[in-house]
Amino acid sequence: MKRNFVVAVLACVALSVSGCGSSPQNLIVGKWEAGVAPAKLTAEFGKDGKAKLTMPMFKKPVDGTYKVNGSDELEWTVGGTTSKYKMKVSATELELTSEGKTITYKKQ
Repeated sequence: MKRNFVVAVLACVALSVSGCGSSPQNLIVGKWEAGVAPAKLTAEFGKDGKAKLTMPMFKKPVDGTYKVNGSDELEWTVGGTTSKYKMKVSATELELTSEGKTITYKKQ
C-alpha cells in the first residue's frame, strides 16, 4: 500500500511539472535568433513582458514590450510601434507571421 501511494505521488508530481512551462506565454521567454550574418536578428523575451530586439544595422539593442494574446497571437511594441503576429511557438522554434510574411526564430 505504501508503494502504491509513492507511485501515485510521483505520478502527480510528474504531471504537474510537465504542465509547467508549456503555455505559449512560458515557451516564448528566452533568447531567439533568425537569419544569418550579416542580417541576423535576435529577439529576447523576458518573463516580465519586456522585449529586446537586436539587429546588425542598429548600434545597440532596441527595447520594447510584448504580450501573448490567447495561444497564437504576439503583440509586440518595439521603438514605439506595435505589431501583431500570428504565432506558433515550441520549446525550440518561434514562428511569427504578419501580412503573409513569416520569420522563423530558433531558441538559443
